[in-house]
Amino acid sequence: MSSRILVVDDDSLVREFVSETLKRRGYFVDEAESGETAIEMLAESDYELVITDLKMHRVSGMDVLRETMKIQPECRVMVITAFGTIENAVEAMRIGACDYITKPFTADELEILVERSLEYKKLRDENRSLRNELDDKYAYTNLVGNSPAMKKMFELIKNVANSPSTVLVTGETGTGKELVARAIHYNSNRANKPFIKMNCAALPEGLIESELFGHEKGAFTGAIKANKGKFEQAIGGTLLLDEISEIPPRIQAKLLRVIQEREIERLGSSQTIPVDVRLVATSNRDLKTMVAKGRFRDDLYFRLQVIPINLPPLRERLDDIPLLCEHFIAKYCRREGVPIKTLSEKVIQMFMGYNWPGNIRELENYIERAVVISNSEELKPSDFPIDLKTGNLAHSVDRIEVGLTIADMEKRLILKTLEANNWNKERTADILGITSRTLRNKLAEYKQEEGE
Repeated sequence: MSSRILVVDDDSLVREFVSETLKRRGYFVDEAESGETAIEMLAESDYELVITDLKMHRVSGMDVLRETMKIQPECRVMVITAFGTIENAVEAMRIGACDYITKPFTADELEILVERSLEYKKLRDENRSLRNELDDKYAYTNLVGNSPAMKKMFELIKNVANSPSTVLVTGETGTGKELVARAIHYNSNRANKPFIKMNCAALPEGLIESELFGHEKGAFTGAIKANKGKFEQAIGGTLLLDEISEIPPRIQAKLLRVIQEREIERLGSSQTIPVDVRLVATSNRDLKTMVAKGRFRDDLYFRLQVIPINLPPLRERLDDIPLLCEHFIAKYCRREGVPIKTLSEKVIQMFMGYNWPGNIRELENYIERAVVISNSEELKPSDFPIDLKTGNLAHSVDRIEVGLTIADMEKRLILKTLEANNWNKERTADILGITSRTLRNKLAEYKQEEGE
């Protein structure tokens, strides 16, 4: 998305020159003919950059600078000044301006300064986002649990974090495989390098190779420019291949070569590019069984599982439920801006008697829903779905009828689960333990049946 810039100058010729120059470069530009108007616009719209003349009647550019810092502290401010009053620009930079430009100036000079200011803001925002990730989402504290299985996994993550060896994280849908991958990366010596994720199940087969290895301009129809693949994007850092079981056999062979040789070739190129990448793969399917059935390469499987980590389902670590509940309640109460709620003992007992087919993700969804809808300080059984109270599996189908085929039951299960989740396909696929691609194919099949 192009940056939005506010240009402030009471000289219409200068203001229009600056605006037209920036619009030609693809920026969204708003104009203010006075300092008063600029301050009003700052209160109504968000901007990445303000370019203001310092010398204006009534409300000066210095006033615009100070108000911008109050109203939108993340916004950058560049000031325009005459050659004879550069000391005013220096004073503006001391207060908080990012740069200045002196009249008269050319379009090229303006473009260079604007690009530099916006690039600095982008880098600053990315660094802040990375620090927030490190401090919150991907610290060990977000992998909640005190059960023997979780303690063993924490120790394993600590031991393997700095190793370049490939890690294979397996477990049912919703057990937290991506969190483990991120914990490995952000607690390693690669933490300040990229963490790149690719969902292998979400891409059509024809795009997977290009997404992984990149392509050169003209490599195929629609390749209008060269493009870096996920391996290149992750150089120095970690590449997460989520649901690696969905990679087609032809691409499996190329992936194996990359893991062995530590180099790639873009589509349409014979030049090799070395890639120093830590590879983490996840799967909710049994790859060993897929190997036995000839659906997954055995040599790739052994290359992936140098360090295997298997996440237990929630039903096998019920002792962690109270800690998980406390964690999610605190998370969503903070988000909603409400005091921390408590959980009644009856709810804990209800949770301990439930099978949790959707694992931790299902538990988190129920806690989020209860925090949002409940007006009381204590979350009670009435704040949760009936399936939990009865101990039934969530999103179960109607009573099994004699005479239905397996295909009929599968169809009913899929459609009922979709209906229960307001036709959210991604969530439905997660609960059913199938990929998004499989779900799309099934729905297309049912639609075709109805049209016959």
